[in-house]
Amino acid sequence: MEMDMTQGKPMPLILKFTVPLVIGNIFQQLYNMADTIIVGRYVGAGALAAVGSTGTIMFLITGFSQGITAGFTVLTSQRYGARDQDGVRRSVANGILLAIFVTLLLTVAGVCSMEALLRLMNTPADIFQDAYDYIIVICAGIGANVFYNLLSAYLRSVGNSQAPLCFLVLSACLNVVLDLVFIIYFNMGVAGAAWATNLSQAISALLCLIYMFARVPVLRPEKKHWRLNRRDSRIQIAIGIPMAFQFAITASGSMIMQAAINLFGSEAVAAYTAAGKLQNLVTQGMVAMGQTMATYGGQNYGKGDLDRIRAGVRAALLAEFVYSIAAAICVCLLLRPSIGLFFSGDVDVNVMLPWARTYIYMCALFFIPLSVIFIFRNIMQGCGYGFLPMMGGVSELAARLVTAAIAMRLLSYPLACFCDPAAWVAAGLFTGVSYLHVMRDLKRKMGKA
Repeated sequence: MEMDMTQGKPMPLILKFTVPLVIGNIFQQLYNMADTIIVGRYVGAGALAAVGSTGTIMFLITGFSQGITAGFTVLTSQRYGARDQDGVRRSVANGILLAIFVTLLLTVAGVCSMEALLRLMNTPADIFQDAYDYIIVICAGIGANVFYNLLSAYLRSVGNSQAPLCFLVLSACLNVVLDLVFIIYFNMGVAGAAWATNLSQAISALLCLIYMFARVPVLRPEKKHWRLNRRDSRIQIAIGIPMAFQFAITASGSMIMQAAINLFGSEAVAAYTAAGKLQNLVTQGMVAMGQTMATYGGQNYGKGDLDRIRAGVRAALLAEFVYSIAAAICVCLLLRPSIGLFFSGDVDVNVMLPWARTYIYMCALFFIPLSVIFIFRNIMQGCGYGFLPMMGGVSELAARLVTAAIAMRLLSYPLACFCDPAAWVAAGLFTGVSYLHVMRDLKRKMGKA
């Protein structure tokens, strides 16, 4: 069902659109967690550490594809808000053609660079082969990730957040089943978990495509639209590339942090991985709010309603403030009972807990600056501004780089864990100031100065 976000009170609209996204994002995290839980319990703590050590590389791959495909769909959202249906269809076809090229590029680059990247990140020798086996299969399935992100973003661009949720829930359940089959019955180890993820995402992408073409006429390109349009390509690339690099820059900072964590051995890596999965799960409301604001900003930018954009940001900030406090409480309370899910009975969870607790408690104190990043960054992207959000990623990278360098120099695990909070504070301040600049620029462009 499509949703016009240019009419009605912002808060109810934003929450109505966000809730399915939260559920969908949680399910996506659950099937990512399924890989680590099943690997940890049925293959071993070393294999769990191996999968965890590739987490930042996966974030680099999936973040780049998510960023660039989201950038391709900003134009669709803006044209939908402007009631330009032919332009919407043309942008859909153009984005799909561009995504094919992106898939080929990312697949080749990923497969060729993985071994060198794992060595650069100080991946412990005892988990290196499992880490390589897992991530190389993920690279082979990049296309599934690219097209799921693209097609679900097209549906969200016209206000439909329910259909992607349904397909993602089905895919998440399938991923758990495939994990169990490939790992337990076929004894495929960490590679089995990666293949389960790839196949699940491919099925989710296929379902999105079928639904989009069958049930959402405005997103169904006609024959005349299936060619690269120079103007549309220029706009989509101009928005998509900075968004992709913003994710890539953020992921690079996370890889630097992972390199610092890796220095403390596979036990610390396994505990950090389990804690990180829990944190990712409870912070999905922040990610979902960002996805909502991209659509909200795009549609209202297309309509030219600056006051409504500001009102939506105020509503989102209020909602995220409350959510951040609740998420911080939940992550601290759930750490002890949840960390045991990741390890088999022969692993002493009490040994893992201090490593995990240091990371979780430190991060929970800084959930508010983390949440505002998603709001400011995505509202700017929805309005067609790609450079400033990308520079927000640069501020994250700089903060993580400095903190990680000091942590590695001092061999301090708590300081290595502080890489994330340092990055959130830096990016939160930068994107907040950037948002104010963008609003002044839009006011001038719309003749309201």
